[in-house]
Amino acid sequence: MSRYSALLPTTFARTIEDWLAEDIPSFDYGGYVVGDDEKVATLYCKSEGVLAGVPFFNEVFRQTGCIVVWSFEEGAEIIPLNGKVVVAKVSGPARRILMGERLALNIIARCSGIASRARRLQNLANMNNFTGVIAGTRKTTPGFRLIEKYGMEVGGADTHRMDLSTMVMLKDNHIWATGSITNAVAKAKEVSGFSVKIEVECQSEAEAMEAIGAGADIVMLDNFSAEELCAAAHSIKSQCLTSQKQVLIEASGGITEDSAADYMASSIDIISFGSMTQGVPHVDFSLKISP
Repeated sequence: MSRYSALLPTTFARTIEDWLAEDIPSFDYGGYVVGDDEKVATLYCKSEGVLAGVPFFNEVFRQTGCIVVWSFEEGAEIIPLNGKVVVAKVSGPARRILMGERLALNIIARCSGIASRARRLQNLANMNNFTGVIAGTRKTTPGFRLIEKYGMEVGGADTHRMDLSTMVMLKDNHIWATGSITNAVAKAKEVSGFSVKIEVECQSEAEAMEAIGAGADIVMLDNFSAEELCAAAHSIKSQCLTSQKQVLIEASGGITEDSAADYMASSIDIISFGSMTQGVPHVDFSLKISP
């Protein structure tokens, strides 16, 4: 169970209510046609993937007055046989099933797509004996972040920072705006206190060492080639060992499933992927009412 599941009742029920209202601003004409006869709809999965988004799917149909019974658990890897596999059954008045159909499918298709990519990346790390962290990023869809972060976690990846309030990340614009890495870190320490980690995006080994000297907890080596990054990470860790300083090294910037293995070196602690949420193929689901 993802830690984000606990957030659903208090933070996401209202959002789903708003999304349902967006889809039915005044009158559901199709719902009038089908009426309130009790029906059962079958949720089919028609492409391979990791099932994710069950609490959100359930909440959609709770709000429309329907009941969902699942055949698979959250996080299960689904492989359709003969083109499709039954994943769940939704029962309730016909018009109320159809009220929630598209919203629920949109949510579960994208959440499962993200979980599937996260699982593949984590499996790749295991195959390459990489003991560091596979993480997402904050490159999420406005209004959909909780679902996307949830999908990362169900797939086995780390969610990275949830928002601007959960960690200090000083990127190139912060550094340019303050004049230097040292100035940016000093200002961050003034407001973050001892309990918030500070990460600095670095374009070179020299910048990374400046950040570490200023007191950064994490340095992000951004947009390096795999060979350059692995060499820089090894050098930085060696210098930190000599000076008895503790630092985490994150690799980031254009890393994909195809190139990820090249970055899985022992000196790298975290590999973050914007591609975990951007350009992700959805898992194909459909919901069909039984005749």
